[in-house]
Amino acid sequence: MGKQQQKIINRELSWLSFNERVLQEAQDKKNVPLIERIHFLGIFSNNLDEFFKVRVATIKRMIDIQEGKQRVEGEKPNSLINKIQKKVIKLQNKFETTFHNILGELEQHNIFIINEKELNPKQEIYVRKYFKEKILPELSPIMLHNIEDFPYLKDKSIYLAIKLTNTGLNMDSEYALIEITTDVLPRFFELPSESDRKFIILLEDIIRFALEDVFAIFEFDTCEAWTIKMTRDAELDMDNDVSQSFLEQISKGVMGRKTGQPVRFVFDNSIAKDLLDYIIEKNGLDEANNLIPGGRYHNFKDFIKFPNIGRPDLTYEKTPPVWHKSVEYNKSIIDVMKQKDFMLHVPYQDFTIIIGLLQEASIDPRVREISLTIYRVADNSKVINALMNACRNGKLVNVVIELQARFDEEANIYWSRRLEEVGANIFFGIPRLKVHAKLLCITRIEERSLVHYACVGTGNFHEGTANVYSDLTLFTADPRITREVKKVFEFFANTYRNQSYRHLIVSPLYMRKKFYRYIDNEIRNAKSGKKAKIILKINNLVDKEIIYKLYQANNAGVEIVLIIRGICSLIPGIPGMSENIKAISIVDKFLEHSRIIIFHNNGNDLYFISSADWMGRNLDRRIEVACPVYDKTIQQEIKDLIEIQMKDNVKARIINEEQDNNYIVTKNSEEVRSQFVLHDYYKSKLFEK
Repeated sequence: MGKQQQKIINRELSWLSFNERVLQEAQDKKNVPLIERIHFLGIFSNNLDEFFKVRVATIKRMIDIQEGKQRVEGEKPNSLINKIQKKVIKLQNKFETTFHNILGELEQHNIFIINEKELNPKQEIYVRKYFKEKILPELSPIMLHNIEDFPYLKDKSIYLAIKLTNTGLNMDSEYALIEITTDVLPRFFELPSESDRKFIILLEDIIRFALEDVFAIFEFDTCEAWTIKMTRDAELDMDNDVSQSFLEQISKGVMGRKTGQPVRFVFDNSIAKDLLDYIIEKNGLDEANNLIPGGRYHNFKDFIKFPNIGRPDLTYEKTPPVWHKSVEYNKSIIDVMKQKDFMLHVPYQDFTIIIGLLQEASIDPRVREISLTIYRVADNSKVINALMNACRNGKLVNVVIELQARFDEEANIYWSRRLEEVGANIFFGIPRLKVHAKLLCITRIEERSLVHYACVGTGNFHEGTANVYSDLTLFTADPRITREVKKVFEFFANTYRNQSYRHLIVSPLYMRKKFYRYIDNEIRNAKSGKKAKIILKINNLVDKEIIYKLYQANNAGVEIVLIIRGICSLIPGIPGMSENIKAISIVDKFLEHSRIIIFHNNGNDLYFISSADWMGRNLDRRIEVACPVYDKTIQQEIKDLIEIQMKDNVKARIINEEQDNNYIVTKNSEEVRSQFVLHDYYKSKLFEK
């Protein structure tokens, strides 16, 4: 079958299908507690914001520079924008219905989200007092008829668009604008309970309630307000000024992001038509800017932090991470690594083991050097604190910080400066190549020789996301791996030196070729009548060439199992193209983030964990590392993990050409919810001998 006949799904449309799976979590009454379902509405909304800021913005730029003849995975940009618009509006309608249903369910639990028109007299007094003391001093209303240019609508902010009229006097209506400052004031305000009934009112509804107080100096007798929101292009716009340092360019680019071009305008669909037309005209918007009618509330990302003011069972039961059986509390982790490799799987197991390793290395007199890659870190990062302490203790600390980690640039600039202040060596990666590898290398003097210890992972060294992202980290003193991890850090310090690797698979020079070689090996085995199988668990499968390679393997008879959380451009189950390929997606309590690749290799299975998805950017335009797993015990753990996930019949969805996200159903079988089973699996490991 020629490539022209081999189908793939457009990545943007596949991503929207993934976000629909997130919305399904908000709709799942049976398995997801009520407050958690509200949180998933927030995640869905935040995901969609980023999608417009990055992906839709990219397509719009293609249109703006008149590259209409280009195609985006088989789609013309204008056609793709229209498809996205239709799908987003469909999802938005589902979203509004889901939110409305959840409001009704909250009321069944005596939790009421009320608006300004539903306040009783006692609540009105309470709200008015709060408004005067806390909110009014923070408000900055803008009277729109008094100014020539419409105020700049900031990305990530919501506004009340206000229409002021007087029904008794012959005077023109006035328009006004108020930014809702949720970074200063809480979005959700709890009112006093009444017997067992609990009440929450949103910040914008408190402002709506007191609008007449805000505009009391005017003679208007009617004040109406609707929420609006602008989403803007998030790409960094860096010029090529060679006189600027890379740090200065990134800082400038981040500031420029705040004035990006509009890519989506969302508004309350009940807004007065004259006011909407005025806003659209003044902002130079049209259908190409994705005008999305919505409900009363926007910026649902804030609902990720919606408070539980009801019973504890309205949220997930706390599942504290379990300790790792190989590590004794308050004992040397380096000594454990010296004896044997072990793997940490967060959030099921405790991320503080990584913190403990760094803290140990920072004070160990035999440790000479610590090297770490940073893509994203927590706000008050214990990882950074341990590195700074290592510097104070005289260790040589090398930190590779990726300044172009999207939406984390400002934080990474801040931490790079803090680390430089205490004497760390800071490297900003390679021009035009993001550093996405997750590597730690500790160098120690033992018996007059330098010995390396390494951690290689699938996720960031970030204690915040370690509570919700499922990631794997290999702890090893195996010199086959540690020497090559050290080589990667030497490359960051001396980029002109060529490095070769026998064990690690490093992009952009080697990864694509190595994986092709392993796939070809499975193809040869299948053609020889031997068992051939590939298991791939990643976040996104997008790269066309590697998809064609998997189709080729399918046609040779290779069995292929895919667990893809997000975008999957490959279409499974098509006769003559992908009938030997099975693909599922798991979206649940934790965000599936680990990346695992297994090749059957004629019975001598090859296991890898990786920082890279199979996308063009990861394989060709980033520094990524896939690490072999040689330890048989860890290989078995990975095998168990995959088998548990493939048995999931609660949160696993089928990936297919229709993108209808049907759940996997197994008749006459007990329910297997893989994330819950995995937590029990790691608890049971503690008691193994």
